[in-house]
Amino acid sequence: MRGIWIPVLAAAPVLWGAPPDFTTGVQPILRKRCVMCHNERLAQNGLRLDDPAKLREGGYSGPVLVPGKSAESKLFARISSTKKGFMMPPAGAPLTPGEIQIVKSWIDGGAQLPEAASAVSSAKPVQSDHWAFKPVRQPQPPAVSRPDWPKNPIDRFVLARLEREKIAPSPEAPKTTLIRRASLDIIGLPPTPEEVRAFLADQRPDAYERLVDRLLSSEHYGEQRARAWLDLARYADSDGYEKDQVRPYAWRWRNYVIDSFNQDKPFDQFTIEQMAGDLLPGAKTEQLVATGFHRNALTNREGGTDPKESRFEQLVNRTNTFSTVWLGLTYGCAQCHDHKYDPISQRNYYELFAFFNQAEGVDIDAPMPGEFGPWMRSRPQYLKDREHLNRVYGAEALQDEWESYIRKAMDNPGRDMEWDFAVANGRPMFDRFEEVIRTPKEQRTPRDRERLFYWFINNPGPVKDHERDRQKVAALREMRQRLQQIDAAAPKLTQAAVIHELDGPVETHIAVKGDYRERGVKVTPAVPAVLPPLPAGAPGNRLTLARWLVGRDNPLTARVAVNRLWQEFFGRGIVRTSEDFGTQGDRPTHPELLDWLAAEFVEQGWSVKKMVRLIVTSATYRQSSNTRPELAERDPENMLLARQSRVRLPAEALRDSALRASGLLNPAVGGPSVHPPQPAGVAELVYAGSFKWKEDEGPARYRRGLYIHYQRTAPYPMLANFDAPDANVACSRRRRSNTPLQALNLLNDPVFYEAAQAMALRVLDEAEPG
Repeated sequence: MRGIWIPVLAAAPVLWGAPPDFTTGVQPILRKRCVMCHNERLAQNGLRLDDPAKLREGGYSGPVLVPGKSAESKLFARISSTKKGFMMPPAGAPLTPGEIQIVKSWIDGGAQLPEAASAVSSAKPVQSDHWAFKPVRQPQPPAVSRPDWPKNPIDRFVLARLEREKIAPSPEAPKTTLIRRASLDIIGLPPTPEEVRAFLADQRPDAYERLVDRLLSSEHYGEQRARAWLDLARYADSDGYEKDQVRPYAWRWRNYVIDSFNQDKPFDQFTIEQMAGDLLPGAKTEQLVATGFHRNALTNREGGTDPKESRFEQLVNRTNTFSTVWLGLTYGCAQCHDHKYDPISQRNYYELFAFFNQAEGVDIDAPMPGEFGPWMRSRPQYLKDREHLNRVYGAEALQDEWESYIRKAMDNPGRDMEWDFAVANGRPMFDRFEEVIRTPKEQRTPRDRERLFYWFINNPGPVKDHERDRQKVAALREMRQRLQQIDAAAPKLTQAAVIHELDGPVETHIAVKGDYRERGVKVTPAVPAVLPPLPAGAPGNRLTLARWLVGRDNPLTARVAVNRLWQEFFGRGIVRTSEDFGTQGDRPTHPELLDWLAAEFVEQGWSVKKMVRLIVTSATYRQSSNTRPELAERDPENMLLARQSRVRLPAEALRDSALRASGLLNPAVGGPSVHPPQPAGVAELVYAGSFKWKEDEGPARYRRGLYIHYQRTAPYPMLANFDAPDANVACSRRRRSNTPLQALNLLNDPVFYEAAQAMALRVLDEAEPG
């Protein structure tokens, strides 16, 4: 009988009219039914029900309680629903009618919480014992029993570990191997026969160090370092998605990267310029160009695309890329819900997202050396010729009429079906010009007037089916042809895709379940609570974020950067999962070495060249890669570094090596992308047909693989077959595959065929008689 009366007694306050007490009536229900998913560790959708103070705050979609109004409270709506996908809890037994009634009566009675929960708790740092979130400390290199083997502190860390394991390091590789290894790793090209002979003949004690210094001073050094950075930045020469339109000046940012590495620009400055070059005081053109890092995100120009959705997806891409490149964290896992393993909440995600939400893309003139003078000298005659065409064809009056029609169409959507269709298909371009069209002529900037004129000439819009309009369109076509001739003859200025900060603050809301249409609570720019906070009083913009990244207190940036450099020279990082320093990533094989390198990187002024020199002059790097039976058994993956790893050449270096050996390589550095031969029909794979591959002739045919045009929907087959990334997301380490296509590629690719012919002729020509 007692079992029958328990639910009735639990509901007694409801029956007798007094609202239930939270501690004795409501909290037991929450603990039994809800807390397993809404606790301090999980907090699904940012909602915690294990703490009364957190219950009052609500979750990412806002408060869940409206005191006195259960019908308007999300908590009651969820527990009383029977709709699959909406009801709570989503699995297991639902709340009983008696339990639902208790929660309802408690809310209708004012949703009183214990006094200790009356104040909204403030955000406070999150504590974590994970090694990557702890401050970097530079340990002293350990003592070793073979002091003659180490050539710099790196070797003492490696040798100390080997001695603990009772494993001997490998002997130094032969000089022929060392020059080939160093040349391929530092500049991405094999040494010439002359360079090999000179190195073998150099008997000075520091011959190897001299070789390294020569390679570091080569202009090809910047190209090799840039290749890995372009992988991280998801660089491509096209937009992606269905239209996949070409980005004719994407290479301008690539030039910035190559030049930065060749100049040994400090990595902290390199970081700040790419993150927020536009916000630097008196920003120079190259610092603006640097922000093109963010413009490498995919752009959707498909017909009918929702501009808000497209912008949201770009910002998600930028947020995820930022976290991978500089923090080495899988931040994207928190886009829709709290991270399952790392101390990153969904709120943290959108607080980081908020930094990028304050910026917008824009194109600028970014002339290369030698362009500006000829452009300025040609400008008066160009404007004179343009004005003559305007008078002959009456373009100004036609444009006024055209703008008037567009404004009417914008104000009365649906009145002209032809125009609506044109707007839908050209939506991204139209959005860009709508504000300009609505701006009075006298208030338009010269750049706006110029771009609007060209849009008018190339997009005359709808025409009615009568003679007068047909005559207008014919005149515009003729004018367009004449204008194209004038433009083709005039010198051009290179442009660059960059970003700039918007005039006013843009509100950022948590996207509930990652859906941009479901706006949750408002957030402001902030960094993860598990990491050191931003400086007090600093503005919440990208410049503050960039300076925080390279601050001495940040435990991740330097560690992540040196780990990736190590990966380039040993085939794997000290942390194998170079993209994930979180709790699900691998632990470092040599944690003290990683911290020593990170601290040394900062102490040496964030110099990448100095760090590269330190790595490649170490005895660890110079070891032979030959394996030994005991190593194959005890350390098959070479995690202890008792030998050098056998590292596969990346796709670009494989192609470049064939061209250099044959004598065909064009060593020009920088400039626009090139179009070497590729199988017929590959370019037609671009779904919208927006791109035609025009095969280069002459020296451009044999430029380095770094400069090959990369079309996202139809990438150059040789690069794709040899594991180049797809350029859609940041790539920290390339996958390695063995496929029949690779062998067929080397046999049938026209460039490799031509390289083989040239190599054979070179051998015959240079072979000694007899």
